Amino acid sequence: MIENEISENIIGCAIQVHRELGPGLLESSYEECLYYELVQSGLLVEKQKPLPLVYKEVKLECGYRIDLMVERKVIVEVKAVEALNDIHLAQVLTYLKLSKVKLGLLMNFNVTLLKSGSSV
Repeated sequence: MIENEISENIIGCAIQVHRELGPGLLESSYEECLYYELVQSGLLVEKQKPLPLVYKEVKLECGYRIDLMVERKVIVEVKAVEALNDIHLAQVLTYLKLSKVKLGLLMNFNVTLLKSGSSV
């Protein structure tokens, strides 16, 4: 599966979770439900995947964690905030750089329509 196909599946699962739950819950609730839906759809998903920081050939365990890594090709960062801002996007971009993954999805479930709270 290529990244675009994986992301279509992720977005479909996220829409399903959002339709079922709506806005207003904790981020962890959306993450767990999205994880469940993705696994049920047959995708390989790693939850809270540790992401080390390599600095000058030293591997540092700094506590960074990717919310969901799907098929080892797509990072999903789940938020439940009033509004996404530049620091959320910077977080995903940093995770992409550190993991050498090409595609990341930033999804805010605390919105009326999920497409209003997402970015690629």
